[in-house]
Amino acid sequence: MKSKVKLSATIICFNEEDKISRCIESLKGVADEIIVVDSFSTDRTPEIVKELSLRLPITFIQNPFEGHIEQKNFALDQTTHDWVISLDADEALSEELRESIKNANFKGVGYRFNRLTNYNGFWVKHCGWYPDTKLRLVQKSNARWEGVNPHDILKIKVGHEEFLKGDLLHYSYDSITDHIDQTNRFTTISAKAGFQNGMRSSFFKIISRPVLKFMKDYFLKAGFLDGRYGLIICTINALSAFLKYSKIKELQDNKQI
Repeated sequence: MKSKVKLSATIICFNEEDKISRCIESLKGVADEIIVVDSFSTDRTPEIVKELSLRLPITFIQNPFEGHIEQKNFALDQTTHDWVISLDADEALSEELRESIKNANFKGVGYRFNRLTNYNGFWVKHCGWYPDTKLRLVQKSNARWEGVNPHDILKIKVGHEEFLKGDLLHYSYDSITDHIDQTNRFTTISAKAGFQNGMRSSFFKIISRPVLKFMKDYFLKAGFLDGRYGLIICTINALSAFLKYSKIKELQDNKQI
């Protein structure tokens, strides 16, 4: 039986025409309102959301993108209910998680649940990617998005967090090329943000951090159990560390990235 607590949902998106419907449909019967904040998509994302709004309680807003943290806090501020669940456009609630949310007692101030990632059709169970527990269901008055772009983290100010059964399904990359392209984009953002916050690099870090990252994810986090995709993911994770520290070093040397 669904809780009497009114629940808002937020989704930020940009050019997600292949994934936005699945995300929104998974919230049907769970959220009392769905706030979709779009960064002026150039594909069919706006039309798809507007079509879905004819039968679902969706508010569609377009807002310039200034960063993941800023956009998610903007979306949070648009909600009308105090309890809010936040999803990315490439995520969806599993059926078990839907039921857990509907039956939650809402006595805490926030709920965590596991995120399971689909990589090019393969569900990743290791590599440091699972269980990948996320805090995504919170009291708006007691929570805010923080972190360093593009790695946003939802944090509560005070109170006790609880855990819900079921997975948040993350449909991440449709191909290895997508993964590499996003790694390049995200490491540029991360390097600039890190440099502005005082992070510095060196030749030693450029060499050592990728090696340590691969060893941790492939061996300690059992990435080898995910077979071919485990090797690919752990290698690109190491590449991410290499690019990040290389780009920070470029900024130190007053070069553009």
